[in-house]
Amino acid sequence: MATPPISRYPVPELESLPQDIRTRILQVQDKAGFVPNVFLALARRPEEFRAFFAYHDALMEKEGGLTKAEREMIVVATSGANQCQYCVVAHGAILRVRAKNPWIADQVAINYRKADITARQKAMLDFALKVAQESHRIGDEDFAVLRSHGFSDEDIWDIGAIAAFFALSNRMANLINLRPNEEFYLLGRLPPEKKA
Repeated sequence: MATPPISRYPVPELESLPQDIRTRILQVQDKAGFVPNVFLALARRPEEFRAFFAYHDALMEKEGGLTKAEREMIVVATSGANQCQYCVVAHGAILRVRAKNPWIADQVAINYRKADITARQKAMLDFALKVAQESHRIGDEDFAVLRSHGFSDEDIWDIGAIAAFFALSNRMANLINLRPNEEFYLLGRLPPEKKA
């Protein structure tokens, strides 16, 4: 059986890409050991690639009241609700690595309310899901609940912005039929191989 394409749109050759995008992709490859398919699929539109990853990095790599694992929890929970296979698989792998927990991503993707996470994290995900699916219903009471769990207004902005950004990402991944890399499926589930 032939491997399906990674996107329903053509994927550019690495050598044909602008230098800054090619450099970014090679840096990711050096760090991860492979190139996540989202980089190749979005590279077909260089300006959008740059904007997408600049906003991604601004949300996901910053310091603040949310840990990097909690940021990934938001992505996994909302992507599960939005039925985005690529983001659940890819960010589930990142969540397992960042949380150092091989089970957490599956729990959060399927039903975070039953996951082995804190009440604070469940409140965070309740709000993230509301942003992703019913943002028109957000009210002051939602902020009050989050504040009661110790989230600052800046943290609440981050939760909402991550949920909103990945709602876009989920829809684009579904639009282009983005296929997860096989490497993601085992990442964070098994102990890392020791290098000689």
